[in-house]
Amino acid sequence: MRLLVTGGAGFIGSAVCRHLIAAGHEAVINVDALTYAGNLASLKAVDTHDNYKFVKADISDEAKMLELLESHRIDAIMHLAAESHVDRSIDGPDAFVQTNVVGTFRLLSAARQYWETLDSVRKERFRFHHVSTDEVYGDLSLDHGIFTETTTYKPSSPYSASKAASDHFVRAWHESFGLPVVVTNCSNNYGPFHFPEKLIPLIILNALDGRELPIYGKGENVRDWLYVDDHARALEAVIMRGKIGETYNIGGRAERQNREVVASICELLDRAKPRHDGRSYSEQIRYVTDRPGHDRRYAIDPGKIETELGWTAQETFETGLSKTVHWYLQNDWWWGPIRERDRGDRKGTL
Repeated sequence: MRLLVTGGAGFIGSAVCRHLIAAGHEAVINVDALTYAGNLASLKAVDTHDNYKFVKADISDEAKMLELLESHRIDAIMHLAAESHVDRSIDGPDAFVQTNVVGTFRLLSAARQYWETLDSVRKERFRFHHVSTDEVYGDLSLDHGIFTETTTYKPSSPYSASKAASDHFVRAWHESFGLPVVVTNCSNNYGPFHFPEKLIPLIILNALDGRELPIYGKGENVRDWLYVDDHARALEAVIMRGKIGETYNIGGRAERQNREVVASICELLDRAKPRHDGRSYSEQIRYVTDRPGHDRRYAIDPGKIETELGWTAQETFETGLSKTVHWYLQNDWWWGPIRERDRGDRKGTL
């Protein structure tokens, strides 16, 4: 297929681009505005391939999006561009509304205009794939419940509210105008090339720096963890075989308390790169005041995508986390410049 990937210089988007190139798709057009979390170094492995092209552009530029769709004869849009950090959304919601809501609306408008001009064969082939988050569903009890595709939306943060709004816009464009859409909601991703302010890389790099490892509250909050390459494979499965108008939840079946995640990282680092004083990295853990509106637990039932599309996660949390820790130990060429650049503007704890 000829694919337009928005947000392709971000964490998940770059993994998707690398996977699609490896899978041999005819064209992968990466559109990214290169805001603070966009990094073209994440695409070093594919940036010379003939079937890959990067375009710096904002999804809110409707005319530019339409031009790209037409000039590259796009078969499907994989829409990953988004502001995605919960702490930043609490500090400044405006950018989240502008990118996640208004940007998605503009992209939908361009997609509809383009789709309506296609011949019957290409019109049938076209897809608008909106990539969203499990955070739109809100909060679960610590000891029961699970998100399914029919779970009621109940977002808790400006970030999750903006993603919920964009999900509704995408579905409305299908119901109102017939635009062929699919929606996916994923659990917490982790893996190589993850922006250093995010949860798992923040703990890894703080540990190596000898800094505190901050954990919100008592560290009892639970997340379901999904290795990013598994997510990329799932997104390709949905764009190729997903049913129009359907939603697919993508999770790793790997629920962990935040304090368990930190403890696992410390244990891996204790073995792979021991502290000079011989003590455990766990001694750097500090519990800090909880975040406003901090959801207790997320848990996804991925049964629908497993049954209908034949996708399953290949990495367990243990294998994926080990790969992630070792990747950060071996690739300071990638995270070092980002870490130095953002040293005075670091967000996020666990």
